[in-house]
Amino acid sequence: MITYTRLFIGGHWVEPSDPKLLDIASPHDRSVIGRAVQAQPADMDRAVSAARASFEAGVWRLTPPRERIAALRRFNALREENAERVAELISLESGSAGWFTRAGQPGLSRQANAYLKAAEEFGWEENLVPTAPAPPARSVVRREAVGVVAAVIPWNSPFSSATSKIIPALLAGNSVVLKVSPENSLSMGFLAELLDRSGLPDGVISVLPADRATSEYLVSHEDVDKIAFTGSTRAGRRIASIAGEQLKRVSLELGGKSATIILPDADIEQAVAGVKFGSLLNNGQSCIAQTRILAPRSRYDEVVAAVAKLVESLQVGDPNDPDTFIGPMISPAQQERVRDYIRLGIEEGARLVTGGPRLPEGLEGGNYVTPTVFADVDNSMRIAQEEIFGPVLVVIAYEDEDDAVRIANDSEYGLSGGIWSSDEKHALSVARRIRTGTVTVNGASIGFDGPFGGFKASGIGREYGAVGLGTYTEYKTITV
Repeated sequence: MITYTRLFIGGHWVEPSDPKLLDIASPHDRSVIGRAVQAQPADMDRAVSAARASFEAGVWRLTPPRERIAALRRFNALREENAERVAELISLESGSAGWFTRAGQPGLSRQANAYLKAAEEFGWEENLVPTAPAPPARSVVRREAVGVVAAVIPWNSPFSSATSKIIPALLAGNSVVLKVSPENSLSMGFLAELLDRSGLPDGVISVLPADRATSEYLVSHEDVDKIAFTGSTRAGRRIASIAGEQLKRVSLELGGKSATIILPDADIEQAVAGVKFGSLLNNGQSCIAQTRILAPRSRYDEVVAAVAKLVESLQVGDPNDPDTFIGPMISPAQQERVRDYIRLGIEEGARLVTGGPRLPEGLEGGNYVTPTVFADVDNSMRIAQEEIFGPVLVVIAYEDEDDAVRIANDSEYGLSGGIWSSDEKHALSVARRIRTGTVTVNGASIGFDGPFGGFKASGIGREYGAVGLGTYTEYKTITV
C-alpha cells in the first residue's frame, strides 16, 4: 500500500486543504493499491502563488542556462537510477504491460537528452547584423521564459507526458505547476520525490493530482501565463477557448485516429509485425496508435488474415506477467467505453474478424477487453473516425495509392501515421502527402530531436528538441 498524505507545492511537501484520501485501484483486479490526497482550488492557488513569486524574484529564470541544464541533468540521472521503480509504479496503477513500461525507460532518457542538447545549443541571446544601409545600431535578440506554466497531462503515459513538458519549461527558466490525473497519484508522487531531490529553487515546481474541475480552475488562473496540455481533443478545445479569452500562450497535444498504409509491394509479414507495436502499444491506449490499417484491395484478404492471426497470438493478462503483451484498461469506465465501440462496430455493419465485446476468460475481475479486429470497414463508420483508445483495429481496403492517401487524410485528426513499402524512396513520397504531424516508414521509431505534434484537431504547437524548447520562451529584441 502506497500512501501520499501531503502535496508537493513549490518544492515542499505540505498539508493539503482537504485531507481526504482517494483510493487508487488496480486495473488488474480492482483492489486498492494506494491512497493519495487530491489538490483542490485552494492548493492550486498556493502552487500558482509560489510559482509567481519565484518567477518574479528571478531565482530560476535569471539563473544562467548552463546551471538550469545541470539541474535538469541531475533530475534525469535520478530518474534513470530509479527506472525500474518508475516502470513498476506505472504498471501497477495504469495496467500497462511490464514490457511496455520497461521499454519506455530508455525513451525517457532519449527525450530528456534531446532537450538538454537543444538547450546547450539554443540561441538564448544573439546579435543581429544590421541590413545595409542601416543606422549604426545593432539588435540583441533574447529568448526568455514565458512565466508561470500550467502543465496538464493525461493518465495513459504519465512520465513521458510529464517530462516532455516540465523539462523544456524548466530549462527555459519558467516556474511550473504540473497537474496530473488522480489515477496516476502514485507514479506522479514518485516523480515529485525525484524533483524534490534535484535541487531546484523554492517555488519553481509543484506536482498536484486533481480532478477535471480543479484542472480547469488552474488553467483559468489569472497568474498562469502558458498552458501546456496533453489529452483529449474535446478537453483541448475547452482549454483553447480559455487561453484565447485570456490571451494565454497555449500548446496542445491532442487525440488521433492514425492510419498505417500497407502499399502493394510491402512485405506483409513485416508490416503486420509492425502493427503489433505501432497499433497496440500500451494496451491500445495511445494517442499515436495507428489503428486504421489501410490495405490494397488486391491483398486485402491476406492482410486481414495476418492481422487477425497476430492479434489472436497476443497474451492478455496481468501486467506483471512477462508474457503479457496487452494488459487492462485504466478504469471500468474506459473498459466499458471500448466495449461499447466494439458493439457499435457490429451495429454499423463491419465484419468482426476476431475478438468482440465479451470479456477475456478468467479476467472478468479486472478492466480487461478482448483485442478486436474489424474488416470490411468503411472509413465513414464511427469506429474508423473516432478515437477508441483501446485494442481495437479496423482494416480498410483501398483501390489505388491516391485512394489510400485520400482515406488516410479523411479524418479530423492528424497526429501520426505509417507507410509500409519495399521501396523506401517511394514510401517517403507517399508520407509527404499525408496530413499528419509524424509519419513512420517501415516501423521506424519516432525520434526526440525533431518536433512532435499534430495537424488539424490533433493539436497546436510541437514538443521535443529545440522546437519544443522554444515553445516555452518569448522573443525579446533590444536595439542598441
